[in-house]
Amino acid sequence: MSSFALKRITKELENLKKEEIEGFTITDSENIWIWKGILKGPNDSPYEKGIFPIQITFNEDYPIKPPSLKFLKVPYHPNIYRDGKICIDILEIGSWAPSQNIRTIILSIRSLFMDPNPDSPANSDAAKLFKSSKELFYETVKKNIK
Repeated sequence: MSSFALKRITKELENLKKEEIEGFTITDSENIWIWKGILKGPNDSPYEKGIFPIQITFNEDYPIKPPSLKFLKVPYHPNIYRDGKICIDILEIGSWAPSQNIRTIILSIRSLFMDPNPDSPANSDAAKLFKSSKELFYETVKKNIK
């Protein structure tokens, strides 16, 4: 196991406990390599009443390589695969930078809830609906949250 990765992950966990991110709570970090948390949908978004369990899995190469994030309750969203994995550029190997961290990832995901990117879809049905009728898309999101 990489001691650098372990130190970095431990430090990030401490920082998140000191300075919480609005709408995000870590619920289980007993295994330092696999965190579980809750991400609440941002206010003024169609996801605002949603509570989405998420799993963050680190590897020995962190922060050189990004962690893996997966929703355990999958929101209806153009950039979230049906298996819960998230399609967001900062998690891609070519776009990831070691200066990024869990805070920047969570803030990016919350931003994606506010402003989906239908041009880079993980869920093509959600992307098509978002492009063709935002009103119907928002209704579908809200139905899937209940």
